Amino acid sequence: MGKVMAVCVSEIKGVQKRNVHTAKLVENYGIENDAHAGNWHRQVSLLSYDKIEEFRARGAVVDDGAFGENLIVQGIDFRNCPIGTRFRCNDVILELTQIGKECHSGCAIYKAMGDCIMPREGVFTKVLHGGIISEGDELEIIN
Repeated sequence: MGKVMAVCVSEIKGVQKRNVHTAKLVENYGIENDAHAGNWHRQVSLLSYDKIEEFRARGAVVDDGAFGENLIVQGIDFRNCPIGTRFRCNDVILELTQIGKECHSGCAIYKAMGDCIMPREGVFTKVLHGGIISEGDELEIIN
């Protein structure tokens, strides 16, 4: 069981997301008002709070959403979940579609730290059932 620590969006691509604390997720679309939403396999991105904290312990100064992640969740190591894993948070059901990603060259975090965790720790999901997710909500693995 995990706990949602932040809910982040950005209205345009290519900028860091900001914590909006609560959001509406739309089936087969993603997070309402997020630039990365759409009819594709990377509708909602998730990153482990624990991995962000490890990165911060190495001296990184990163805000919620700095890696482009939509949901920051404490207590789940997403990288160890197989493709097809489903998660439930309130009425929302997400399905894991991709683990990691190619990082665009020269992101601000990589320039500052010589490393970025999103390419290896971040995961992507599609929304199978919509609803509202807020900070403090529980996220559970359902299969």
